[in-house]
Amino acid sequence: MLTKMISRNGLILAIFAAVCVGLIAVTYYITRDTIAGEMEAALARTLNQLVAQEEYNNDVYHDCTLIADASELGSDRPLKAYRMRQDGEPVAVVMESVAPNGYSGKIAMVVGIYEDGTIAGVRVTDHKETPGLGDKVDAKKSDWILNFAGKSLSNPEIEEWAVSKDGGQFDAFTGATITPRAVIQQVAKTLVFFENNRQQLFEGPQNCGGTND
Repeated sequence: MLTKMISRNGLILAIFAAVCVGLIAVTYYITRDTIAGEMEAALARTLNQLVAQEEYNNDVYHDCTLIADASELGSDRPLKAYRMRQDGEPVAVVMESVAPNGYSGKIAMVVGIYEDGTIAGVRVTDHKETPGLGDKVDAKKSDWILNFAGKSLSNPEIEEWAVSKDGGQFDAFTGATITPRAVIQQVAKTLVFFENNRQQLFEGPQNCGGTND
């Protein structure tokens, strides 16, 4: 009797699990295009914060190349680089980059760099920095991150890519130095990577896939 009851309950649980999996699959199938569209729109908003839409006329979302060895960009996995072009001519690249040494862990960002090596803009996309202190790297919390626009490896010189406390040209936050130091160092490394891989970035294959995964 007990064996039959256990078997019956096991069968009910198996059927319930199968139904749940089926519902999840159906929901994903129905909503996947909507989700993909929302992701594409969110990406477009971020890209256009860095490089104005009127500066390029290609399909940036699909004109994307994978950086297979992204160790210099702070990542042990491939990162993406989105290319902006005007009538086929290179305008800018927006690259993913990761500062591995934030106060509370990794700080993910995107760095827009014009073809001439000048920064179009930088935005932090994910972090776990302390609210009210390190989170000021987020453009929603402060305008500190906007100060990178117009900078390059010669403005300032590479040795001055540091917080003022370290003899550099960039301000830190009151009570928080580790976070801005990490971001500044990683933006500088991203500029160096761009300078050393400019041709690959603009001429590499379109191989990111259809979604920002």
